[in-house]
Amino acid sequence: MSSLTGGSYPPALDDALEQDRLVQTTKDWTIANGLAVRPPPALAANDSEGILAMSAPVTLFPSPFPKSCFEEATAIQTKYNELYARISQDEDFLSGLVQEVAGGDEFIAELWKIHLRVKEEGYVQTWDLTISRHLAKTEYSLLKEPISASSLDLPTNNSAEGLAAGLAAAFHAYGKSALDHPTCVLFLVQDGERNVFDQRHLEYALQSSTSEPIPVFRLPFSQILTHTALAPSSPGRQLLYHPPHNPSLTFEVAVAYLRAGYGPGDYPDASAFEARHQIERSAAIACPTILTQLAGMKKVQQVLATPPESASAAAAPSALQRFVRPGSDAHAALWKTFTNIYPLDATPAGLAARRLALDAEACQKYVMKPQREGGGNNFYRAAIPRRLAEIPEEHWGSYILMELITPPPVVNTILRAGKLEHGGVICELGVYGTCLWDQKTGEVLRNEESGYLLRTKGDQSEEGGVAAGYGCMDSCRLV
Repeated sequence: MSSLTGGSYPPALDDALEQDRLVQTTKDWTIANGLAVRPPPALAANDSEGILAMSAPVTLFPSPFPKSCFEEATAIQTKYNELYARISQDEDFLSGLVQEVAGGDEFIAELWKIHLRVKEEGYVQTWDLTISRHLAKTEYSLLKEPISASSLDLPTNNSAEGLAAGLAAAFHAYGKSALDHPTCVLFLVQDGERNVFDQRHLEYALQSSTSEPIPVFRLPFSQILTHTALAPSSPGRQLLYHPPHNPSLTFEVAVAYLRAGYGPGDYPDASAFEARHQIERSAAIACPTILTQLAGMKKVQQVLATPPESASAAAAPSALQRFVRPGSDAHAALWKTFTNIYPLDATPAGLAARRLALDAEACQKYVMKPQREGGGNNFYRAAIPRRLAEIPEEHWGSYILMELITPPPVVNTILRAGKLEHGGVICELGVYGTCLWDQKTGEVLRNEESGYLLRTKGDQSEEGGVAAGYGCMDSCRLV
């Protein structure tokens, strides 16, 4: 094995004994530090007591990442927080985009219906909390000379503490219960969540973030209507939670933190949408609200990044200048981060993008995305024209076409399910941020950058979600 003080990085794992030692050390460290997941269904079937856990997929070595790009990405996170806070407050803007995609996206249409129902009744909560992860554009050139292993520049990453501080800020903004109930933060999670330990880290950080512990509970999204209810005969519509382990207790939910509810799979029937409606119309500070979730649509990203038809490529896109003053430092910094994203509608820009998407050679440079988060939803290269052939042309506008970013070649070793995968990898840097603002007045109470996540996948893989089974956890080695 090459010495860490030599010039080779990452070091080659030629010595079998040294490789085994490193693998065992990594497995022990991940379990000891909670970098773990529940086993997949095939293994979980034999774990009736639910006691098994396994290491999350990780790289054995921190991946090289340009320091200048890392610093730019972390510095701009608060500008992204503010941008999307403004977008979520612009109902007319979001309404127009929802109408463009709703015909081919029933899920988006249903979420919008919930917003309209609550709007007609009247919202009782104006505070809005978002916990976001801005993806940095990583089209850069690494240093040509060999990277020395003798010095490691590893940035500090306190994401759990930073995100917990955002939740705590929302909890305190909610204030004391007018009904004299104890208040709590409620994590709404997926049934059978394998990624539970990552969420527990945040829960524990939240409970220890203040001198007075904040009560935190977890509730499957499918059980919202069973264990929560709006306070009867109260115009404040306080959301009350009765813990399943002790239904005689009543907590008032100050913050409803959604770790589920972002895709159609979480809404198998009408009752699931009613559950989301109950959260939205309640007094609990939702993270996110419907409007904030819709602000994260791929369509929003596309209109921010696409210049108007008459503008040059260097000009400011009209949608961005709706929210950020042209010529400002924030405007220039945000515009610099955008990649090429195109509509697939019937506009001139959309028709041009359709020609690219349908061309067998041109499509190799693109990915087609629906209005979804998480891995497994996108269509890459040759799969794009095949997918378009499967859906009615009038629904093509519910997708966007994004030019693939070509990252530099990086080599690393991934440890997944106890086995090593060595070769080329692709790294994706996401910078976390928390933002708490008043939807009615626009007042921003908190706007912070909150750590980072580096997801890495094999360079032959197209999707990158860790929870979806495609990517792995990594760390930045700044160069």
